[in-house]
Amino acid sequence: MSVTIRLTRAGSKKVPFYRVVAADSRSPRDGRFIEQLGVYDPLREPPEFRVKSDRVQYWISHGALPSQTVGELLNVLKKTAASAVPPVPAKPAAKSGKTPAAPPAP
Repeated sequence: MSVTIRLTRAGSKKVPFYRVVAADSRSPRDGRFIEQLGVYDPLREPPEFRVKSDRVQYWISHGALPSQTVGELLNVLKKTAASAVPPVPAKPAAKSGKTPAAPPAP
């Protein structure tokens, strides 16, 4: 069985909404699938693309091939994740507002 990671169309007329699924390559576009991996909503601004990255990696490691569109979306997702700057760690706050006591004079 050849598995493909592809989009299935949902939503109503002229309001497309897609699910990212792992499906047998012989099944129809909106037909039976093995597992739902995420969603893609092109009408949002910016377009929403959410996937379970661990499950996508699982299927790819087991020989699943992403469709051209899903492959492009995954590449965009990787680029945005790589370009995201990691947050700067906050400086630890002082334990209390008191200043340390001065040592006694000799």
